[in-house]
Amino acid sequence: MKINIYYGGRGILDDPSLYVIGKMQEVFKELNVRTELFKLYELKNTITTLPASINDCDGVILATTVEWFGIGGFMQQFLDACWLYGNREKISSTYMCPVVMSTTYGEKEAVYGLQSAWEILGGLTANRGLSAYVSNIRTFEGNPGYNSIIEKYAENVYRIISQKAPVMPSSNQAMKKLTGAIPNMPLTPQETEQLSRYAADETYVQQQKEDIAELTSLFKGKLEQGKTNDDSRYITAFETHYNKSMELTATYRFEIKEKEKPLIVQVSDGLIKCYYGDYDNPDLRCKLDCSMMDQIISGRITVQRAFMTGAIQAKGDIKMLRELDQVFRF
Repeated sequence: MKINIYYGGRGILDDPSLYVIGKMQEVFKELNVRTELFKLYELKNTITTLPASINDCDGVILATTVEWFGIGGFMQQFLDACWLYGNREKISSTYMCPVVMSTTYGEKEAVYGLQSAWEILGGLTANRGLSAYVSNIRTFEGNPGYNSIIEKYAENVYRIISQKAPVMPSSNQAMKKLTGAIPNMPLTPQETEQLSRYAADETYVQQQKEDIAELTSLFKGKLEQGKTNDDSRYITAFETHYNKSMELTATYRFEIKEKEKPLIVQVSDGLIKCYYGDYDNPDLRCKLDCSMMDQIISGRITVQRAFMTGAIQAKGDIKMLRELDQVFRF
């Protein structure tokens, strides 16, 4: 038989809980019971992985010290990890016995809290726990009556676990069945810890929000564009924004990434001709995507500026980029 002891105190000198579980381990050794002590304050960086250690034991002892209020942060983290990552089927057949020593007020409430938490997890609690108020550790250790109580409690824990004593039903377990239990976290503890670190990084979170907004805008634009399928939109934009007063004769070829055929724009002394097709020897050839073309025709950026930023690739008479912005006033 094996019993795991999870100690949730801070490991300070003269901690009465450490003395109690030490005496209990002596009794278990005489009864040929294997014990393993997990000091949570030493394992604080891997607490999320500790619920797996319950899988190879027959019972657990949750031991902690009330120094101010409640069971303390380490024990709470361990119980949280059991809720998120613990093997519910194994916990449901595992007995838990609480040990709470207090240097202030609240040891009985802490025992009740541990029992309630374990029952909500689905586990078994078969005794009222061991608790005490300890004002002076020397007096406590030197009291034969107290030591006898600790030894008898350890013997009782051994009998309960070895005999698999029946447990009366509790309202905590009944409520869990009525309301339903949250399923185990699909992520591993390591993945959850990594995500927690990312979530705490404000710069990372802000960048992710900006990336999501940008992708949302991009895909929304593509969906709207796919729904309308309006190839004439760019033609209309060039025709309506053509400056007829410009005395210019030129042919522009816009190779738009999302379009099967290039957009040809021909201007000659007040006349304009726009169409999707082919033209082998244009005065200026521009390569871009729909997103950039949308920005150009909406007036958010000029063709020359887009070329300077690298958003447009141009080939031919580059001087005509500036004239293009004057001929078409978007």
